[in-house]
Parts: sequence; structure tokens; C-alpha cells
Amino acid sequence: MKNNILDFKSHFHVLVTGGAGFIGSNLTEFLLENGNQVTVLDNFATGKKENIAPFLNNPNFRLIEGDIRNLTTCKEACKDVDFVLHQAALGSVPRSINDPITSNEVNVSGFLNMLVAARDANVKRFVYAASSSTYGDSKELPKVEDIIGKPLSPYAITKYVNELYADIFSKTYGMETIGLRYFNVFGRRQDPNGAYAAVIPKFVIQLINHESPTINGDGSYSRDFTYIDNVVQMNMRALMSQDPRAVNTVYNVAYGQRTDLNELVSLLKHYLSNYDHEIAKIDVKYGSERTGDVPHSLASIEKGKELLGYSPNFDIEKGLQEAVKWYWDNLK
Repeated sequence: MKNNILDFKSHFHVLVTGGAGFIGSNLTEFLLENGNQVTVLDNFATGKKENIAPFLNNPNFRLIEGDIRNLTTCKEACKDVDFVLHQAALGSVPRSINDPITSNEVNVSGFLNMLVAARDANVKRFVYAASSSTYGDSKELPKVEDIIGKPLSPYAITKYVNELYADIFSKTYGMETIGLRYFNVFGRRQDPNGAYAAVIPKFVIQLINHESPTINGDGSYSRDFTYIDNVVQMNMRALMSQDPRAVNTVYNVAYGQRTDLNELVSLLKHYLSNYDHEIAKIDVKYGSERTGDVPHSLASIEKGKELLGYSPNFDIEKGLQEAVKWYWDNLK
């Protein structure tokens, strides 16, 4: 895995919840490659067994198939663990609109279970996946960590509640917590299928199959698309930072570059046409805007740079080239 984390080699025991998912499996891979023991807790609601198949014979890997909505399971997973990387969640704004109760059960009740289990196990630090959806209706660009608006979806509410709970556990129980607000992460192992597939893998698989991708709206909505290796780097920096100013707070995890959906499709067609010239000729369709979508998203990453030494080295173009190659090699 390409990254610019120097001298990361370590020998910790890290629990990765949701470790069979897209981001979780990439974190697990990096940790194992660098000498750590990893326990993965996953119920495979959205995670996939093939994502962790390469790790099953690794003596430093342990899998617990279970649900974070069960406190006993969370406590079992936290035994003898140094750090927690909490990635387990039900993502997707549309999913939360269709089923707010389950999103709340997993993302709020499950999150609280994990905080309690980590506290009781005296875990050194609890690093969790927060979300850029927390910025809600704030029109400020770029998004700065301490200026947020009102949530625009049940999912956004759940992720904001996570931050509130983490803050209270830091203040009340002395836990070290760090929240990482992910901005539209993409890359290898991100699932292109299903009703709630993220836009990049969904568009990639459609283009590979010579289908016209459908953009919600006129294509002017923009996002700070963030390649997976930048996210892995930020998680490791959050895990290992010795700076007392760096803990018990939240950070944007992004590249700090905005790309609209029309530009995104053009880039995908360009890179995929290197493998199949016919893809360059595929037209794009336009549909209605999605409820709960934020028009524009762009992150300030200055806080992460200053306090954690974050230095993302994959912009949208470099990240898309890597992702497209992975999808072409693995989905053809």
C-alpha cells in the first residue's frame, strides 16, 4: 500500500470495527502489513468476506462475527486491545431517509456500545469514522471543523451525535477520542453494487458495462473526493499522535480539492478508455436531485496538517487512476 507514513512499524493490538468493509479492510491490511495484531468485528451487513479473505490465515488476525448493537459482543472485541478504529456504521443518506430507525440503532446505539466497551477495557485511544455530512446546511466553503450547520438527513444526525458522545466520554471518563470527518472516500474494494453504492464505483461499473451513468441533478454539485490511501494515512496519524493538542477533537479527512460530477464522469471516461476505447463514446444521463444532498463540499485540511502532520499525496486524478485500474483488474 502506497502511503507516506514514515516509520509506522509497530506492534499494537488494534480493533477495527466494520473491518470487512471498504475502509475497514484497507485499514486492516495496512495494520497487518506493519506488524500489528488486528481484531475485526463485523456483522457483514455491508462488509464482505472476500475483503478479509487474504487475512484469514495471518496469525496476527482475528475475526469476530458480531453486531455492535450487542454490548456483550463489543466488550468481547475490546479485550486486550490497545486502540480502536471504529468504522462500523450504516452509511448512505438515502438509506437513512428510507430507514431512519435502523440507521440510528447502528450508528448511535452501536456507537455508544463501543464507547462503553472501549472505556471499560481501558483502550488507549478511540478513533472513529465521523462524516462530512455533519456540516449540513452550512454554506461555508471550505468546510472548517468548528463551523457546522443543521443536519440535512437522519444519517447526518447520527454522525453528529457520535461526535457529541465522544466529546462527553473524553470529558467525563478521560478517554482519548478522535473523530475523522470523511469526505467522499473512494478506492479499491469499494462496492459498486447495491441500492446505496457510492457514486464513483457505481459509475465505473456502469461505464465498464457500456451503460450510461445517471447524474442526479445537472452535474454541477461538487465533492471533495478523497482516495482511500489518504484516509489510511489520517487514521494512522490519529492513532499514533503524541501531541496532547491533537486528541479529543475532530478532523476533516479529504484532499482539499473540489470536483463536480460532470468533471468526475469525464475523468472516469478518460481513464477507462485506456482499457476500452468504446467507453469514451458513452453518453451521460441526468436525473432528479436527491433529497438530503448537499450541493457543494470542500474541506479545509489545515487542522490535520498542523496537529497530525497529515499530508495527502493522492489528488482526484492520481486516486482515480489507481481506483480505475483496481476495478478493471478485479471486476472484469
